[in-house]
Amino acid sequence: MKTFDHIGIVTLEPQEGEGWVAFSEVWVTNPRLHPQRIEYIRPKSMPQIDPSNVGLWKLWNLPHVAYRVDDLDAAIQGEQVVLGPFDPAEFGRVVFIHRDGVIIEYLEYTTLDTWFGQPTPWRPAGPSTP
Repeated sequence: MKTFDHIGIVTLEPQEGEGWVAFSEVWVTNPRLHPQRIEYIRPKSMPQIDPSNVGLWKLWNLPHVAYRVDDLDAAIQGEQVVLGPFDPAEFGRVVFIHRDGVIIEYLEYTTLDTWFGQPTPWRPAGPSTP
C-alpha cells in the first residue's frame, strides 16, 4: 500500500529547520511542518549530472513525489532505482525511482514520531477526520 507523504523540491537557498543527510550530502526540511507537505532539499554542492542519465538528472533538477510504503523491498521490485535504498536518519529507509517520467521516493518508516531528530508526530496529509 502507498500513502502520499510529501513533495520534494531542490533549492540552493538555506531553509529554516533544515536537517543534514550525510549519505546524500543534503540538508532537508520537515515536510510535516509545511502546510502543503513540501520538503526542501539543499545540496552541499549541486551535482553536475549528465542529462543522458535521465533519472539522476531529474532527481536533482525536478520535484519528486514521495509515498510512505509498508515494504520498501517489495515496492521497488521491477522499478528503475535511481538512488538507494539507504537510511537517511533514525526514522527508516528511503529509495528514489524513475517511473512514468517522474522521480518517486518511497519511504519505509520505522517510526513516525521524528524527522531527522525533530519530534514530529505523524498525521495524515489532508483534512482531519473524526
